[in-house]
Amino acid sequence: MEVKSRHHLRSDEVREIEDALADGLGVELNADTYELVELEDSEFELVLVDGDPAVLYYEEEPFLTVRGANEYPPQTRVVTVDAGAVSFVSDGADVMRPGITEADEDISAGDLVAIAEESHGKVLAIGRAQTEGSDMVGSEGKVVSSVHHVGDELYEFNV
Repeated sequence: MEVKSRHHLRSDEVREIEDALADGLGVELNADTYELVELEDSEFELVLVDGDPAVLYYEEEPFLTVRGANEYPPQTRVVTVDAGAVSFVSDGADVMRPGITEADEDISAGDLVAIAEESHGKVLAIGRAQTEGSDMVGSEGKVVSSVHHVGDELYEFNV
């Protein structure tokens, strides 16, 4: 991933990110520096929070990266998968109903969500919900489209 540009965010831009993550995920970022990194040929923009790629913009919406979600665990918009789904989700597969053990009831179709494994609560991926949280647990069908996962280019990005 090539860096197209990089600059510090203004205080109003920082406040917008902090408010969006606090309202949407129950996450309080407590940082000194915020830098926006625009990437060449990528659907993402990154926000470095104290130098770490903790926030991404996907389709103009701020959300935590996988690394950010493990640093600042989200309280809402979390989908939990069982051990059998871990290797698939970690490789970027979409999430299917049979692998889900729990989903936040407040998730709406179209929301970005954090996908965590049930044993330790570690976030493995970020995805786009295809249905409401109350409809995610079941026996068949894809319910979350993978957007970003452990080991992808964004996860491996170093400044």
